[in-house]
Amino acid sequence: MVDIYAKYEGELHCSAQHGPSGAVLVTDAPVDNQGLGASFSPTDLVATGLGTCMLTVLGILAKKRGFQLEGTRVHVKKTMTPSLPRRIAELAVEITFPPPVTLSVAGARAELERTAEQCPVRLSLLDAIAVPTRFDWQSE
Repeated sequence: MVDIYAKYEGELHCSAQHGPSGAVLVTDAPVDNQGLGASFSPTDLVATGLGTCMLTVLGILAKKRGFQLEGTRVHVKKTMTPSLPRRIAELAVEITFPPPVTLSVAGARAELERTAEQCPVRLSLLDAIAVPTRFDWQSE
């Protein structure tokens, strides 16, 4: 169990503290929802959580299997519903493995892809959110 402590700061800004580490992050409402867009919005954090969770479970698998995934990147494109109620409609994910990684894990692609798609955040998202995932295995 992890405790998160959040506080409304006013003007649609919030701060949140991670209980175990004390790390703090801030959020702001997006411009299209009365905010300034000065920081991550709460729904941006969902997209961020998905992308970083995928990279984290890939890193765990890489550590176990002895491959190097440094330089692997994820791009998550968040799309909100066009009408009320506001909610995340889609989180399109693209994971890019650069050439040195591509060469070192050639035989493990299916396992890596399956692992990314089974990360805890992905498994926690409702089916109402589309999560198309594309893997880009760059070659030299």
